[in-house]
Amino acid sequence: MPRRIIKLKPVKKNCPFCKTETDPDYLNPEQLRVYLSERGRILGKSRTGLCAEHQRRVARAVKRARHLATLPFTGGL
Repeated sequence: MPRRIIKLKPVKKNCPFCKTETDPDYLNPEQLRVYLSERGRILGKSRTGLCAEHQRRVARAVKRARHLATLPFTGGL
């Protein structure tokens, strides 16, 4: 039985960090959990609606938060 691949529709570019002129902070895990999947993976910019610059900063902030143990490496959010 072949697996069924579910393709999610991309979200329109709507970067909240550009609107408020802020940057993602690795010390704020509640803010970063929005950009993680239920399994703990970082979502792509087509799914989050972030611009390329802030997507890179979110990825860097998530990785730093994981090393500080404020976010998990795997699921279980």
